[in-house]
Amino acid sequence: MADDVRIGVFLLAAGFPGRDHGEVLAAAVDTAVAAERAGFDDVWIAEHHFMSYGVCPSAVTLAGYVLGRTERVGVGTAVSVLSTRHPVALAEEAALLDRVSGGRFRLGVGRGGPWVDLEVFGSGLDRFENGFAESLDLLLAALHRPRVSSDGPAFRFREVEIVPRPGGTLLPVVAATSAHTARLAASRGLPLLLGMHVGDAEKAAMVREHAEAAEAAGGAPGRAGHVAAGVAYVADSTAEAVAAMRRSLPRWLAPGLAGYRPVDDRPYRPRDAHEYADLLCRLHPVGSPAHCADTMIATIRRTGVRHLILLVEGAGDPELTRANVARLGAEVLPAVRAAFRHSP
Repeated sequence: MADDVRIGVFLLAAGFPGRDHGEVLAAAVDTAVAAERAGFDDVWIAEHHFMSYGVCPSAVTLAGYVLGRTERVGVGTAVSVLSTRHPVALAEEAALLDRVSGGRFRLGVGRGGPWVDLEVFGSGLDRFENGFAESLDLLLAALHRPRVSSDGPAFRFREVEIVPRPGGTLLPVVAATSAHTARLAASRGLPLLLGMHVGDAEKAAMVREHAEAAEAAGGAPGRAGHVAAGVAYVADSTAEAVAAMRRSLPRWLAPGLAGYRPVDDRPYRPRDAHEYADLLCRLHPVGSPAHCADTMIATIRRTGVRHLILLVEGAGDPELTRANVARLGAEVLPAVRAAFRHSP
């Protein structure tokens, strides 16, 4: 069987303290270009609002810019938040990027959270709590049909023609943190995007949930193009890499995670930044080149997910990030790909 393992980078445009937002965004673009040069398959961009955890408020917009700066890599959103976007508008933008990039654009979507974004953008808490399925179905209709209309609880409008049409079939990936979302994606024939906050066992369980739901819905339960995110940092030794991440990650995580503000009065307690940094180092490829390769190989084998995207900005310094990308490309990716080149 041909090698179908894919490895990309995952860019949050992480707002480390003391860094200018313009410099953060410019560094994210430079990292994307470096990732193409280093041999990564794709670049995935996150979006956040009103917080330093990530200073990119529109993954689609930055993806369009990165597509213009690159030639080969796929560029995707991880994710565009459906709870604060009109699904038809997002479909139009995705089709536009698909057309102008020659099919290099990938769309990832998610429900998001119960955050103040819902108040600011006027979509409301109900869209988050009850409207994700309706939003997802309308997005798919606008991506795959020439004309759409809607008479649902959240969206009501007369029939319109969708232009431009995508050049091929745009199949979104769906961020899933619950079995319910995994089943919803499976029922629509859509793959999952699994986050970096859970380990291989939890990801494998989500993949099984998706497979069972896909089979029950009459679809194929096999490889579904799932994507799994993780943190990656390579150094001469594992101890050196872990120490570097334990120093740098909490500087970003502590203020970043505190930036999530609920739209209502529900309690929210951010993760402990140091404990979370330790968890990320244990779960993901943070270490020597051999350790990073072995960790990625183990994740693919345990989960069945053959598309990994790696958060490479953990050092909080643009030069260190680009060096990390270069070392991953030269010293880690070839070993991972070789391990699966002829495997089923």
